[in-house]
Amino acid sequence: MSEESALSFEDLAEELSQPLFAYLKRMVGNSADADDLLQETLMRIAHGLPQFEQRSNAKTWAFRIATNVAIDFLRKSKKARFAEFSETDNCPDFDEDDRLVLDEMNECIRGVIDSLPPDYRAAIVLYNLQGKSVSETAKICGISISTAKIRIHRAKTRLKEALNKECDFYKSAKGDIRCDRKQPE
Repeated sequence: MSEESALSFEDLAEELSQPLFAYLKRMVGNSADADDLLQETLMRIAHGLPQFEQRSNAKTWAFRIATNVAIDFLRKSKKARFAEFSETDNCPDFDEDDRLVLDEMNECIRGVIDSLPPDYRAAIVLYNLQGKSVSETAKICGISISTAKIRIHRAKTRLKEALNKECDFYKSAKGDIRCDRKQPE
């Protein structure tokens, strides 16, 4: 890398390692695989940085590399599982019953997301769980905006259909949406 370059690998790695790790963990479902994939991602970033033409920002480019690494892993691996995404761990308003209900709901949702094709999984994780815009999701996945919209929509549709098939939804006394698994007929 030349001295003139505004980007250094060390700066990129320091800034992006934690967000990339969190994203990869959500994609593959466990810390050990996510750590391995982060290392692969960082190696690819280091290798590709001298040729990076800055047509997109470095963060988008790095997430695209991570997405490709994760999709390759998911296509080769049957053991990948979607990671928990409970935000109630440090929330004092949730009692043990609430936590059990939410854990069951999360398990159901994770199962459906686990069953999505890797391309749909990447789109829904980036858009819904990482908070990326449709445009950012498209750039990261290396697809057009319209394709990103389609993948997000199809992933959400599959998620909704599977959840309606598996769960009965209702409102709790607090007004929160809850679900119970349907009993097999």
